[in-house]
Amino acid sequence: MADSCVRADQVSFRYPQDGHGLNAVSLDIRAGEAVLLAGPSGCGKSTLARCLVGLIPHLYRGRLTGEVWLSELNTAQTPLWRLTERAGLVFQNPASQMLTTSCEQEIILGLENLGLPPAEIRERLGEALARFGLKPLRMRSPQTLSGGEQQRLALAAVMARRPSVLVLDEPLSMLDSTASIELVTHLAELVRSGTTVVICEHRHERLRSLPGLRTVHLDPAARADAEGQEAGQAALPTAPCSPFVLEVSGLGVTLGGRPVLQELSFVVPGGRILAIVGRNGVGKTTMLRALVGLQPHVGTVTVDGKRPDLSLVFQNPDLQLFNATVREEILYRIHGPDMRRYAWLIEMLGLRPYEATPPLLLSEGEKKRVALATALMRGPRHGVLLDEPSLGQDAAHKARLVRIARALADAGQLVVMTTHDLSLAAQADRMVLLGSEGIVADGSPAMLLNDPGPWARAGLAVPAWVRPSLGEMAQ
Repeated sequence: MADSCVRADQVSFRYPQDGHGLNAVSLDIRAGEAVLLAGPSGCGKSTLARCLVGLIPHLYRGRLTGEVWLSELNTAQTPLWRLTERAGLVFQNPASQMLTTSCEQEIILGLENLGLPPAEIRERLGEALARFGLKPLRMRSPQTLSGGEQQRLALAAVMARRPSVLVLDEPLSMLDSTASIELVTHLAELVRSGTTVVICEHRHERLRSLPGLRTVHLDPAARADAEGQEAGQAALPTAPCSPFVLEVSGLGVTLGGRPVLQELSFVVPGGRILAIVGRNGVGKTTMLRALVGLQPHVGTVTVDGKRPDLSLVFQNPDLQLFNATVREEILYRIHGPDMRRYAWLIEMLGLRPYEATPPLLLSEGEKKRVALATALMRGPRHGVLLDEPSLGQDAAHKARLVRIARALADAGQLVVMTTHDLSLAAQADRMVLLGSEGIVADGSPAMLLNDPGPWARAGLAVPAWVRPSLGEMAQ
């Protein structure tokens, strides 16, 4: 097409380590068009995103067939520095693209690489910091930010370069509801002004306001998404848990001289699913680390006067995966493992085809499921803590996640999850809305999601796509 901005001709890719990747796909995207790349977890969306901006084949090795063009530039035959003048990619895992020691420098680096004059760099820096709410964080190290704050920084750094082609891999996954709405509004403005926007995203409903959005479904055959159906018919092999109550009293955490949590107190019995929601950076991840004993804190976290036995699944699974294969990861240092439990987990979580695959070579959603299997295989006595468990999960895998959480709760264990996915939080037994000064509201999801007052006090919006599904979620 004469006005093609991005073109992929029968592009496929196979990673050398496991032979998985992307099945052949062809795309023709016009300048100023918005395109959603849809498909189940692991079908190759992130791989295609890397192909479209030239990271494949320049940085990722493997077997590439077909051709990708950015306007008149063949990506395989064009130096990467030239391609970055045209296209920008925000990774699914934003921590993997942080290179500097401050938020300000992270944004400046890309602008300096474009050779912009100092006055324009200062102008774009100020605009990016303001648009993404990063002014208070400008001198903070990216490594000290929450996952959502890192995602906002990655978006700011790439979008400050004003590429004509913007590729976003799960850009809404770690953003709170207000930040998500603001980002989609900004993307709509970019599309209207002529920027080509390509988005990989499982949460399609959030993108409805993008003008002229076109959806491209990728071939799911590259991954075995049908796994888990048989396991889903059987009960989770776990022994019933004796009744207990988790008591949190006066919990406080200070990081770098800055109070993150202050005088946080609540009580929750076993046999419940508790959802913790709140704005980016409010301390949700810090709270989970304190509950499991990884974060120094004041106050107490007890069950019958002792530290509870809980497992934590990190928001970024890269931080807790280190074995050579998925099987070794799940069974690591477990003496006399219950292999019935192992078999149930890998089937339910769709991991059977990847037992011999190095975990860090999997998609982000698959890595998240490996981390969950590892935590559950350990068999914690009191339950699990899940930090943003739906990251990278398609609808089918999210439904399996809910079934696992419900099975644990039915066995008497406690499941605590922090999430920005309000459709997931709506399926919990209880929801706690966390604000900068502590707990803003505490009650049933149906009650909280239909009361705009607490959300306004916490600086959050309850998006329109959540409320219509509340009745269904409660069933």
